[in-house]
Amino acid sequence: MLYNDIKQPIRQFCFEGKYVCGEELRSGNINSTYRLEFITPDGSRKNYILQRINTVVFKDPYAVMENITNVISHIDRKLTEKGEDTSRRLLHFVSTKSGAYLYHDGADSFWRAYVFVDGVTAYNSIEDPKLFYEAGRGFGEFQKNLFDFPAEALHETITDFHNTKRRFYAFVAAIAEDRVGRVAELESEIDFLFDRRKMMSEIVDKIDSGILPVRVTHNDTKLNNVLIDDATGKAVCVIDLDTVMPGSSLYDYGDAIRFGASTAAEDEKDLSKITINMELFKLFTKGFVEEIANALTDEEIHYLPLGAKVMTCELALRFLTDYINGDEYFKINSPDHNLIRARAQMKLLTEIEAKYDEMVEYVDSLIKK
Repeated sequence: MLYNDIKQPIRQFCFEGKYVCGEELRSGNINSTYRLEFITPDGSRKNYILQRINTVVFKDPYAVMENITNVISHIDRKLTEKGEDTSRRLLHFVSTKSGAYLYHDGADSFWRAYVFVDGVTAYNSIEDPKLFYEAGRGFGEFQKNLFDFPAEALHETITDFHNTKRRFYAFVAAIAEDRVGRVAELESEIDFLFDRRKMMSEIVDKIDSGILPVRVTHNDTKLNNVLIDDATGKAVCVIDLDTVMPGSSLYDYGDAIRFGASTAAEDEKDLSKITINMELFKLFTKGFVEEIANALTDEEIHYLPLGAKVMTCELALRFLTDYINGDEYFKINSPDHNLIRARAQMKLLTEIEAKYDEMVEYVDSLIKK
C-alpha cells in the first residue's frame, strides 16, 4: 500500500492540513516522486510533492540540496527585484519539523518535499511547436537569472558529468577490456566516434583556454522540466534542479536541441526517420536567445550550435560505452537497446553536421538584431 511506504517521511515535514491521498508519479527516471493531497483546516485542498533522492546517482544529497536552495534563493531575489510574484515561479520547499529541507530516515533514504505548482503542465512531447519556443524562453530565463551567480560556489554533484575527454578515455578503456566480448561487432561505430574525438572535446578545450566562461547550468534540459501555464501557454518555472552544477551554457542549449528538435525517439531503430527539425531548432533558439542575449557573450551565442554537436556525440559515446561494458548504467528493454540508442544518436549527429552551417548562420542573425 502506497501510504505505508511514505507515511514515515510524511510525518516529518510541515505539511499544512491532513493527508488525504497520494500517487506515485512515474515520469522521472532517477528519483521516486509522489504527489500528495492534503485538506487544510478551512476545507481547501493543497498538493505537495514528496521525493526520495536516488543516492546511487546523487551520492551527497546535502550538496544537492545546498546547490538547489542557493540557486533558488538567487532567482527569488532577481524576480522579487522586478516586482514579480514568485509563488508559482520557483520551487518552494517544505521544511521538516526540525527546520531542515532534507529528512534522512535512518536507513539509506533521503527525502524532501515542496509545494505542488497548480495550473501548469509538464509536457513530455511537443504537441504544439510553440511549446518548444516557450521551453527555450524558460531555460534562457533560468540562465539569465543566474548569469551573475558564482558558479564556483556550487558543488559538482556528479563528477566530470560533461567532461568529454574523460568520457572518451573511459570509452577507450572499455574497448580495451571488452569485458562481454562485443567490440568485434562495433568497428564502424568505434571508428565514427574516434573520427569525432577532437570535436567532442571542443567545449572543454574552450573552457580551459578561457574562450568560454563557466556558468551555472541545469544539465537536464528536457521539455518536461519547464512547467507551462495552462491558461497563458507561457513558461512559468524550471524544475528538476538536482543536476545544477558549474558548466557551459552550450551544454544546456545543446542537450535541449538534441532531445527536442530530433524527428525521432532517442532509441529509434529506423535511422531513416532521424533528422533535425529546423523549425523546432529555430523556435527553441529564438526563445533561448531572446532571454539570454544580454547575459551571454556574443562568442558564447555564436558557439551554441556546437553544443548540439557535442552533446549528441557525448550521448552516443555514453550509450556505446555502456553497451560495451554490458549495460551497467542505462536501463534497457532489450539486449541491444544501448547499441540502438548509440546508432540513433550517431545518425542524428550526422544530420546536425549537415545543417551545422545553417544553424550557425541563424544563431548569428539573432545576435545582429
